[in-house]
Amino acid sequence: MSRIQTAFDRLKQQNRRALIPFFTAGDPSPVFTVPLMHAIAAAGADVIELGVPFSDPMADGPTIQRASERALKHGMSLRGVLEMVAEFRRSDDSTPVVLMGYGNPIEAMGWEVFAKRCEEVGVDGVLTVDFPPEESHDAFEHLQRHGIDPIFLLAPTTEDARIEKVAKLARGYVYYVSLKGVTGAGNLDLSAIERKLPQLRRHIKLPIGVGFGIRDAATAQAVAKLCDGVVVGSRIVQEIEGSSEQNLIANVSRLVAELRVAIDQA
Repeated sequence: MSRIQTAFDRLKQQNRRALIPFFTAGDPSPVFTVPLMHAIAAAGADVIELGVPFSDPMADGPTIQRASERALKHGMSLRGVLEMVAEFRRSDDSTPVVLMGYGNPIEAMGWEVFAKRCEEVGVDGVLTVDFPPEESHDAFEHLQRHGIDPIFLLAPTTEDARIEKVAKLARGYVYYVSLKGVTGAGNLDLSAIERKLPQLRRHIKLPIGVGFGIRDAATAQAVAKLCDGVVVGSRIVQEIEGSSEQNLIANVSRLVAELRVAIDQA
């Protein structure tokens, strides 16, 4: 059983929802990434989504774009991200880690090499924003061969036929993008999420996490009442961007702990 499934099974038994924070590896500099991962886990994260920085992050708004730029300036690479996961695993063998990014760096490495390395270092899932299910069969066969969960995005505009395709391929959980736009954009429409989720659940038996546009504890709590997991990215990256090196870990830990409390009160 994968770490992701174990985490969601435990939460289901406890009648709780998953907290899934996201931040970009290498931001604000590589020395902070592993300490941030440990701090986020200690503050209550159930799954960590670790962003692989990319020069053209088309699904991301300005906040996460800037995070990628900062990380790339420090020489962050896919190989570097994998080494960070290996370091994290030396003292945390239970918190699931999902890599979230774009296909180009993986294509450059080669999917088989990438998937094998993910297994070696302890990556649990991979979400590749620009590899939809229609184009990803061969790529994600490599992941599944090495026990890595392929995770897919679904959007407010996704129709039944495509939901069915995702349901057949996805493992771990499915990420529902709650907004028509990039990360950190727009205002969350809770009623629209509530209307969409029954359509998704008709086809998908996996847990469903909801992300994009969750800016504070109150919103996280409201979303948690509707789904199985809450993904918070831009808000955490904003906290990283606005913190000094001296208070960075403390500030992010406090934010994640506040989200944890709010979600558990849902």
